[in-house]
Amino acid sequence: MILVRSVIYFVAMVLTVVVFGSTIGLFGWFLPTRFSDVLATRWGLLNLWLLRVLCGLRYQIDGIENLPLGPCIVMSKHQSTWETLALRGLMQPAQSWVLKKELMQLPIFGWGLRFARSIPIDRAAGRRAVLKVVEDGKARLAEGRYVVIFPEGTRTAPGERRKYGMGGGVLAERSGAEVIPIAHNAGVFWRRRGVKKYPGTIRVVIGPAISSGGKKAAEIMQEVETWIEGQQENLPISIN
Repeated sequence: MILVRSVIYFVAMVLTVVVFGSTIGLFGWFLPTRFSDVLATRWGLLNLWLLRVLCGLRYQIDGIENLPLGPCIVMSKHQSTWETLALRGLMQPAQSWVLKKELMQLPIFGWGLRFARSIPIDRAAGRRAVLKVVEDGKARLAEGRYVVIFPEGTRTAPGERRKYGMGGGVLAERSGAEVIPIAHNAGVFWRRRGVKKYPGTIRVVIGPAISSGGKKAAEIMQEVETWIEGQQENLPISIN
């Protein structure tokens, strides 16, 4: 039954991508960015609803009050596809995501990413990728947007960790923007490989702002990693 429900959800998700991506691609050329932002946020919320109804997958958030009204850098643990849907839907609409450039080339889905002011990077470019995050990130922050980064760069299984990249830290150092860290255990219920979405409740913890004032990038990233990984240790890594 879990597999059947998961496949039904997958089909529904693809349909939402087609409908929302096509709408953004059609109207995003001449309507304000706010239109694309709001539509992308509603896409995220719709998928959260579909996950609850079709797969029995819910979420619980602690620390939602830590999200500021103004611009900031959001750094989140990356375990599954779930957080890319959920954070899009649960945070303010004005978001710009740092993502691999290949996603921008996808038909329909890539249209939505383009008009949502994403920051595409070549992950193999090394220092040039960091400079692009800083240059474009500062511009997005100046527009009053959230800049969303997965500092590990790729999905990790529950209980595992990868080296945190420095791009977000350099952006924080040079922009002076505060960093909001996010921990969660979405990978327990929606694994990075496989189709099944298991019923249950994903725990999300949003931390207090980490100030970047007077700090070097390495120091900022150390604080971010320490907080996120410390919270991860308190989250379940298996289905009860």
